[in-house]
Amino acid sequence: MSAVVDQTRREWEDGYRRFEAEIRDAGRAESLLAELELVSAELRRRIGQHFTIAELARVYEDADRWGRDAVSRADPAPGWPRRLALVEDAAFHLYSRGAVDYAP
Repeated sequence: MSAVVDQTRREWEDGYRRFEAEIRDAGRAESLLAELELVSAELRRRIGQHFTIAELARVYEDADRWGRDAVSRADPAPGWPRRLALVEDAAFHLYSRGAVDYAP
């Protein structure tokens, strides 16, 4: 695995840990989980079921644009742009577990 892909995976893992901490706050959990589902659904549409970690990392390069579009279309809770990077990292971390070359 390339150093860039390895670094990207670490970003996803860190984002997921921060996401888990944020959803412990009952006031934020509902909106965060809804946004996570929106980004995850768009991710599934873009990459499908069979992919490698490297392919997933390439999709991540443009995630700010399409993630923003996916969430904004759903009438999200106030403040969602500030949470978007966190939600994207968590979605990619969770989705990476389905990669054909996934290794913890």
